[in-house]
Amino acid sequence: MLIIYRILINIVYLLSPIIIIIRLIKKKEDPKRFKEKFCFFTKKKIKGKLIWIHGASVGEFQSIVPLIEKYEKRKDISQILITSNTLSSSKIVYKQKFQKVIHQFFPVDTKLNTLNFLNYWKPCLSLFVDSEIWPNMLLNLKEKKVPIILINGRITTKSFKRWIKLKNFSNFIFSKFDLCLSSSLKSKIYLKKLGAKKVKYFDNLKFSQSELEKIEIRSNLKKFIKNKKVWCASSTHNTEENFVGLVHQKLKHKYKNLLTVIIPRHINRVNPIKSQLNQLGLKTHLHEPTKKIPINTDIYLVNSYGQTKPFFFLCKNVFLGGSLIEHGGQNPLEAARYGCNILHGPNVSNFEEIYSFLDSQNISYGLSKRNEMYQILDKLFSSTNNQVNIKKKLSLKGKKILKLSLKEIDNYLK
Repeated sequence: MLIIYRILINIVYLLSPIIIIIRLIKKKEDPKRFKEKFCFFTKKKIKGKLIWIHGASVGEFQSIVPLIEKYEKRKDISQILITSNTLSSSKIVYKQKFQKVIHQFFPVDTKLNTLNFLNYWKPCLSLFVDSEIWPNMLLNLKEKKVPIILINGRITTKSFKRWIKLKNFSNFIFSKFDLCLSSSLKSKIYLKKLGAKKVKYFDNLKFSQSELEKIEIRSNLKKFIKNKKVWCASSTHNTEENFVGLVHQKLKHKYKNLLTVIIPRHINRVNPIKSQLNQLGLKTHLHEPTKKIPINTDIYLVNSYGQTKPFFFLCKNVFLGGSLIEHGGQNPLEAARYGCNILHGPNVSNFEEIYSFLDSQNISYGLSKRNEMYQILDKLFSSTNNQVNIKKKLSLKGKKILKLSLKEIDNYLK
């Protein structure tokens, strides 16, 4: 199976100029930095210990910010290399303004390309976040005797079923991890079955939170929202925005000063979403700092990444998307940390244990029909329920998980 994988990834490598051109046209690649994927680096390694952390996307990076903050304070670590696959995640990394952190794009996973990557950066420790499994990179790391740790490891039922069909190959690959810190009990079981030798579970690292987090809210937006009934639909997927728009219409009959904020999971869908909402007769305003917000705005449509925190701070009632469709839901912890009541559809399989905890705290509400969403929001708008206590609980829980995780990781930091 490894031979087949290597043949396929080499074909991808040969076709990559065409793939890159297409992605550049779609504005999914950085025209100045795509070459990093072929080991033409735009940053330099400095002397001393370098820790390397790889996470594919925005969510994965944000989950490890508290961990990065701890390593930034350590004098024995000179540099922290963050790699990711997406353009949006690279932008979020630099927004954090870390002192020791540099970002590069993850190299195409051919044997030679990954070897060149490791020969240049020479990490003393490698951390892979969530479900990032790259066979050639793992094998080269093992050959160079660099410790490999999977942090906040997440294996969904769907991905487990795919991996288990290739049991010998999965055992071969997952056994390369020196340590797997699982994000859930289910993932812990799956990782063991797939061949991981040392698996520990302290709970989801996403419970932890940044100590340096600052929320920036534009004054005109804050002023506009001040006297409105406002709620937020975050990380929405196709069809969910229409669902939200129809609920807004019904709520507007009762709450004349209603404002609905929509933050799509993929901002490249903003224009079709706006057209769809306009067809419902809703006045939609795009999130643009220089433009005045019309007083009759129904929907405030966010068209840039990294904007969830300010709106969770402003909106105490949040619907999390990816849950009305067969997607498995989105992580609710960020919204919960800001004391939000959380609404979600029936499909939250990716975060079952987190939702179970939030259910036990009476701050999450399941639904499947528009009328159910209307009834829940109507009840929440009419109540003075503010989830203040959950912030403290989540903070304490997150600190404990982070402390236990760091203690395990430090055993491999030489």
